[in-house]
Amino acid sequence: MKSKTLHSFLLALLILFGFNSMAQEKHGSTLNLGVGIGGNYGYYKLAGKSFPVLHLDYEFDVAKNFTLAPFVNFYSYTNSYYWGNKNNPDRYYNYRESAVQLGGKGTYYFDDLLDAGSKWDFYLAGSLGFTIVKSTWDEGYFGDRNVYSRSSPLYLDLHIGSEYHFNNRIGMYLDLSTGVNTIGIAIH
Repeated sequence: MKSKTLHSFLLALLILFGFNSMAQEKHGSTLNLGVGIGGNYGYYKLAGKSFPVLHLDYEFDVAKNFTLAPFVNFYSYTNSYYWGNKNNPDRYYNYRESAVQLGGKGTYYFDDLLDAGSKWDFYLAGSLGFTIVKSTWDEGYFGDRNVYSRSSPLYLDLHIGSEYHFNNRIGMYLDLSTGVNTIGIAIH
């Protein structure tokens, strides 16, 4: 019995290290810091305008050419509305929204398939997450406060992107998605 357990343990280690050695590409162990534009796509379209989004993720190798990355996005914006009635003088009121998005992004790299060389990475990805939103209206606004109500805090984004490696440690990436288009620095 001890022999079977030992053999099973050794087999599991070999598979793990073999799997891990296949995943030792330059994709994982990467910190991605970016600034994006959101507002007209996916979850962000309800704002009705574009606004800056800060992005941070950290990629882990899972398999050859595939990574997973927990991420956080942050945005804040203000919209003004003209509203008035006989009890309240006409004026502009501000709506402010700040949000933190948390989730995970799965990325598949097509470098081998495209024979891209060591300076370039090309990928397709999908991200799934949820948003924590804080909304405020100016004092005295009695209009429709449900203008920005969202049906669900969950969202799904699809991505296509590329990274150019300046050297083994630093790269610059462009990520186009159904949510936020991002440009940033990748630190390996």
